[in-house]
Amino acid sequence: MTIFKLLSTVKTANVSKLNKFLIERNIRCMSYEKYAEHKAIEKIRNIGISAHIDSGKTTLTERILFYTGRINEMHEVKGKDNVGAVMDSMELERQRGITIQSAATYTIWKDHNINIIDTPGHVDFTVEVERALRVLDGAILVLCAVGGVQSQSLTVNRQMKRYNVPCLAFINKLDRLGANPKRVLSQMRSKLNHNAAFIQLPIGLESSNKGVVDLIAQKAIYFEGDSGETLRYDDIPQEMRSECSDRRHELIEHLSNADDHLGEMFLEEKTINENDIKEAIRRTCLKRTFTPVLVGTALKNRGVQPLLDAVLEYLPNPGEVENTALIELEGKEPEKIVLDPSRNPDKPFVALAFKLEAGKFGQLTYMRCYQGTLKKGDNIYNVRTSRKVRIARLVRMHSNNMEDVNEVFAGDIFALFGVDCASGDTFLTDIKDRVSLESIYVPEPVVSMAIAPANTKDRDNFSKAIARFTKEDPTFHFHFDADNKETIVSGMGELHLEIYSQRMEREYNCPVIMGKPKVAFRETLVSPCEFDYLHKKQSGGQGQFARIIGVIEPLPPNRNTLLEFVDETVGTNIPKQYIPGVKRGFLTMADKGLLTGNKLSGLKFRLIDGAHHIVDSSELAFYLASQGAIRDVFEKGFWQILEPIMQVEVTAPDEFQGTVISQLNKRHGIVTGTEGIEGWCTVHAEVPLNDMFGYAGELRSSTQGKGEFTMEYSRYSPCLPELQEKLIYEYQKAMGLLPPEKVPKKKKN
Repeated sequence: MTIFKLLSTVKTANVSKLNKFLIERNIRCMSYEKYAEHKAIEKIRNIGISAHIDSGKTTLTERILFYTGRINEMHEVKGKDNVGAVMDSMELERQRGITIQSAATYTIWKDHNINIIDTPGHVDFTVEVERALRVLDGAILVLCAVGGVQSQSLTVNRQMKRYNVPCLAFINKLDRLGANPKRVLSQMRSKLNHNAAFIQLPIGLESSNKGVVDLIAQKAIYFEGDSGETLRYDDIPQEMRSECSDRRHELIEHLSNADDHLGEMFLEEKTINENDIKEAIRRTCLKRTFTPVLVGTALKNRGVQPLLDAVLEYLPNPGEVENTALIELEGKEPEKIVLDPSRNPDKPFVALAFKLEAGKFGQLTYMRCYQGTLKKGDNIYNVRTSRKVRIARLVRMHSNNMEDVNEVFAGDIFALFGVDCASGDTFLTDIKDRVSLESIYVPEPVVSMAIAPANTKDRDNFSKAIARFTKEDPTFHFHFDADNKETIVSGMGELHLEIYSQRMEREYNCPVIMGKPKVAFRETLVSPCEFDYLHKKQSGGQGQFARIIGVIEPLPPNRNTLLEFVDETVGTNIPKQYIPGVKRGFLTMADKGLLTGNKLSGLKFRLIDGAHHIVDSSELAFYLASQGAIRDVFEKGFWQILEPIMQVEVTAPDEFQGTVISQLNKRHGIVTGTEGIEGWCTVHAEVPLNDMFGYAGELRSSTQGKGEFTMEYSRYSPCLPELQEKLIYEYQKAMGLLPPEKVPKKKKN
């Protein structure tokens, strides 16, 4: 049956609005078959949905997919109906009610193709947000009307700034008790430094929320029907007209400060109409000089359709974003070139692999095409490895479902099978171009744990799981500690590592035992220490001779996670070909300090002078001399241990504020500020990561389950003297280096 026949059936059958809506949605579903057709670039949007934990990202995505006809029914994130949200495809996500992996999908709204990536909120999975924002053109920053701007909102905001991603703000959960969007707007201005203003106002809050007012069109919008599918436009309620007028004037003022054209109209007191405001919002939104703020409640199905309209009107299409690449030239610095975003098949193909996933049919590689087109059967090259791959299958992702396509164009997000690559690799159709895209920023892991399979017979599955997860997630690291004879995994937090241990049991039938998390301590010098080391070895035939003179000094606190090597030698006392050996020896010793076995950091190795022998000197001799010099400095210098300090934000009811602060003080935390909002307090503190283990259980038990906290890495700082002594004692005991009088005696039976 054709679309026209279906529409005529709707008219003649006199069915209800809901039935008509469902038929229209089914008609829209038919157009997905034609999705891969050549669409104009103006009709494409690539957006991400990012926010703090429990702000309603996945619920909002679920509503977007329902209203655009992508899914036939909506489900709860917590999976109360045993189904769960479409974008939470992993069983663990449905059980816990959290997003663990970013999920990609696409949909159609008003003849525009929208690629959507739903991202996690927990700081443990921050790399998922990082790589999503790297390939997106715009984003929706979701904020809770009660919680406002929280710690992870600040992190997401920083990530958007890093990749220069324009965004809209959506204040969600207007139906919750204590909702206050005006306070959230003031926090956006003060905490996020956004030039932001409302373009919508809520009609009522909490249980009396009925709809929203569009300040640009000056109309009230009500969401009727069983699922809020029918929009009814009406006049602004009488009691809100004065406030709406003031807020519209405020919107124009904020826009005038950011947009010259509207600013001139405002100063000349010309009439500013609806189109003038919309065009000004689009111009300023693309430059990131203004953030429009929309309101709604995704759970109660209000405000989602106007948000979709705003995505089309204000966020950029792939052609309006300047994407650059580096072209490598022999003997010269790499040259920056601007990629052509037009959907032109004549341009050379350039794409970035931003996410890897092990699927049923092998490795699934998510990519974003920045230039040219790619067809099924084409050959592409990996710039890093120079390997050629033939594309047998092209797919678009809808959560964990795949839909085959024959061709992709610039601006599309797609996936490939059978491509062996790493996250951040660039792909081309012609290897001669030597073009490479900027890779993805990956934060360093902060928590380590010992891990081992519960049964030794599961070692093969354990190895497969570790190999797969480390390839998929660049923040999940593992190494074998030869001294302690144990496998160590590192990640972004306890939850991060706990999730992977559960996935090993569920997906690989390999239960694992995890030891107490180990913190990534660092060792550094307190003050500069000079060295003059001679390495001399004679064993018949050619010997080894190397002498190095210099200083090892601490770097300033803001750079105490780095290592620096500076060659300050003059003349030929140390031939230049031996300098790399000295540097290599320094970096090798920095991998494992002699104080506690942790890495060295915050050090500057200044090589000032030395000596060599015409026959016996070699790069190996200087490599060994460099290691000997470090050992000498360990003996002579004053060393201290650095520990990671976390920014912790604890939210709990007011009556527990004293308990929360005393708990943080007990864990050697420094309270940096407190806020009180309608019966809830938020405590900001800086706490050593080593003291934060087990805090989640303690906080819940002391606040009747109402308290919650988030933390993210802040910096490295010197640890307390008693902790330093304890770490040194434990290391020496483990290595058998304790003097006899300090070795603990065994108790007699």
